[in-house]
Amino acid sequence: MRVQRATATSGAISLTINPGINFRLIAIKVHLSAAGGAGNITVVTDANAGATYDAVLALQDMTSISDYIYVPDNPVPFVAGDKAVIAWANSGNKTYGIEAFWTADNLG
Repeated sequence: MRVQRATATSGAISLTINPGINFRLIAIKVHLSAAGGAGNITVVTDANAGATYDAVLALQDMTSISDYIYVPDNPVPFVAGDKAVIAWANSGNKTYGIEAFWTADNLG
């Protein structure tokens, strides 16, 4: 298993997992210094095959929470060139830490 991390004391959350190989997204953990503020955090696929294949994997309103954990029922497969993108505007400028867990995969 591999982990990709990002942290900041203000500004938007934006983390892209793009290892350039087939992979599976296992989980995402987000911690804020205080309950968030307006807006949704999103976990989306940015498909190498084009926008027609992009999909929202998770969407969570951050107004009243400081911790968010996304664990799909099964690890989500991505092919080489696809990206997993986690984003949130963080208009309240909360300090955050984010971790994305993934594993390399031989899909075929």
